[in-house]
Amino acid sequence: MWRRCRLVRALYRAASGSDDEGTVPWADGAVNANLISWLSKRDAPSDGLRALKIGCGSGDDCEELARVGYGVVGFDIAPTAIDWRHARFADSPVEYTVADLFDAPESWTHAFDFVLESFTLQALPPDARSRAIPHMARFVAPGGMLLVITRGRDAGEDPGDFPWPVSRDELDGFVRAGLDVRVFEDYVDDDDPPKRRFRVEYTRLAAA
Repeated sequence: MWRRCRLVRALYRAASGSDDEGTVPWADGAVNANLISWLSKRDAPSDGLRALKIGCGSGDDCEELARVGYGVVGFDIAPTAIDWRHARFADSPVEYTVADLFDAPESWTHAFDFVLESFTLQALPPDARSRAIPHMARFVAPGGMLLVITRGRDAGEDPGDFPWPVSRDELDGFVRAGLDVRVFEDYVDDDDPPKRRFRVEYTRLAAA
């Protein structure tokens, strides 16, 4: 896991030296199409709700969530990524901050009405993935939701090369961490070439 974190920081540092974020493989400078299609189906109000983006990367997903009314916090382990977010979105209402998923502020525990995890799990090897899931789940407030968007695979299927698809069995870690599955979508997206995706809504029961 620490090797992966060092790699992320190094990629952003190298990109900052050339002032070219395009050298970071996952920084495509666009809102995740899988998030856009999900939001287009939502009719629940988001105004006044707090949202957290895990691994905010290029910041586009954060900005989209803010656009539809959420009060958004986006964090990344790479300080260079956060510096670029502040520069790219200078007047943004989003709070961009440096944080480590495995050592996030205690004040974030059960603090967010909506948490977005997109494409972070698939970038982690299985041992780190299983440890990351409970940390992600703890951000969800009672009555809140976690949306996970990831490449998907069947259990026992060869995960192939990075980024590694995630199995449904692995995602069951969110249930073990105290969340309930509300919707589980298994589909092929419109990428070129198309990719199998899981898009899952998890909820934490509201306090009695």
